[in-house]
Amino acid sequence: MSEKKKPNANDKKQKNTTPEQSAELTCSLENNISLFKELFSDVDPMMYREIDGGENGEFHFCLIFSDGVTSAQRIDEYIIKPLTLVRDLPEKPEQILDYLMKRVLFINGVQKTNELKSIIEAISYGDTVLLVNNSSEAILLDSKYFLTRAIAEPDGEKILSGPREGFTEALMTNLSMLRRRMRSSDLKMKFLTLGKQTNTSICVAYMDNIVDKKILDELYRRLNEINIDGILDANYIDELIQDNKWSLFRSSGYTERPDVIAGKILEGRIAIFVDGTPVVLTVPHLFIENFQTNEDYYLSFYYTSFTRLMRIAGFFMSIIVPALYIAIIAYHQEMLPTTLMTSIAIDSNNVPMPEPVEALLLLIMFDILRETGIRMPSRVGQAMSIVGALVVGQAAVEARLVAAPMIIIVAVTGISSLLVSKMNAPTIIIRSAILLFASCFGFLGVTLGLAILLIHILNLKSFGVSQMTRDNPFGTQENKDIFVRAPWRNMTKRPYFLTDNKTRLKKGGVS
Repeated sequence: MSEKKKPNANDKKQKNTTPEQSAELTCSLENNISLFKELFSDVDPMMYREIDGGENGEFHFCLIFSDGVTSAQRIDEYIIKPLTLVRDLPEKPEQILDYLMKRVLFINGVQKTNELKSIIEAISYGDTVLLVNNSSEAILLDSKYFLTRAIAEPDGEKILSGPREGFTEALMTNLSMLRRRMRSSDLKMKFLTLGKQTNTSICVAYMDNIVDKKILDELYRRLNEINIDGILDANYIDELIQDNKWSLFRSSGYTERPDVIAGKILEGRIAIFVDGTPVVLTVPHLFIENFQTNEDYYLSFYYTSFTRLMRIAGFFMSIIVPALYIAIIAYHQEMLPTTLMTSIAIDSNNVPMPEPVEALLLLIMFDILRETGIRMPSRVGQAMSIVGALVVGQAAVEARLVAAPMIIIVAVTGISSLLVSKMNAPTIIIRSAILLFASCFGFLGVTLGLAILLIHILNLKSFGVSQMTRDNPFGTQENKDIFVRAPWRNMTKRPYFLTDNKTRLKKGGVS
């Protein structure tokens, strides 16, 4: 995607013009080589290979490519060797490149251009540029070769049953995994380029016969408005195109699994692939997707419905359990049995800190241990998390720095938060806010915090689609894949708020 031009005076425009915008190719091979050597000065991996063809060496060529991102075998066998065997060329300069592309070069990807910006992007991305004497155009030859990570199951999305493949950092590899699952001409893949300096390749994938064209147009509009130096990860795009800039919750889903992306696209969503990252975004995003996993559709609907309800319950437990405990201890002691309240009071009296401060510090310590375990090597991280929690917790209780019941509350909260790993970031902030309300107002504060949270969630939108509310009355079909999952034979309709093409399963199981 080209950078938007701002209206400036002519002198100012010339002053701010970059070399690749002001320079252009000429018919002189020597001048063109000098131009690229100037543009790529101090770039040692850039290679310049001059070749003479014809019986007496009357034809002059030059190959420009970047070492390390190109295939030397492809360049040698399919580019250099054919050029050295050239014996005749058309007399007209404008016909030379077409002759080479059609009859000489034995390589699949070829393109003729005179745009210097496109040539620079192609060289940087692993293509080889062929310059010919007496021609002001160049040929771009596909010679890319990248060492990429092998396909493996994503560590953060492991499952018991289902496909084990995960996306890698190579864009074309990721697209091939999606194409292998969706063998239809309705699957569209549109390429864009974002980032003024990185020129990162972006691919928007969707089913043309299912997608809502209004949502698709809105996505393109937001992508075209992005004007940033570089895109290094999918989260750059997520933050730049989201509906509510200050919301704790995302307005786009994300995953590293090709089967999840295929399932989302079949429901009418749009996938956004970013070169250089295994994370793929999906829009629009519904709030219930935070509690859904791809394994929900690979195992028995009885079991997966139960586990989905557990995730939802785990989310609410992770944000309100500490607040409820503080509210009861500080304001509503009558709600506990006398024996239990007496035991808690005895432990609390030996602790120097107030219960809210104690809860907040322990929750922060738990998050520190969890973050440390994630950042450390896998084996060391697991051992450190377990040993750290046991040692710190036991030592804190014996030293009477914290009460034993508070350790239990924090442990329950931490374990519950692990059920919905995608919600970790908002959970930490929401939990702390509700804990603060409970410390000040008791149950009233908990109710107030939950009410504010619910109002915010009800107002969330993703590309104009409400993440929670519905425009039509609740019906059985609309509820078959929300809190529980119905059998596949009963889920005959796609989500009505994502697409107008509602039927995905006809009677008898034939689509």
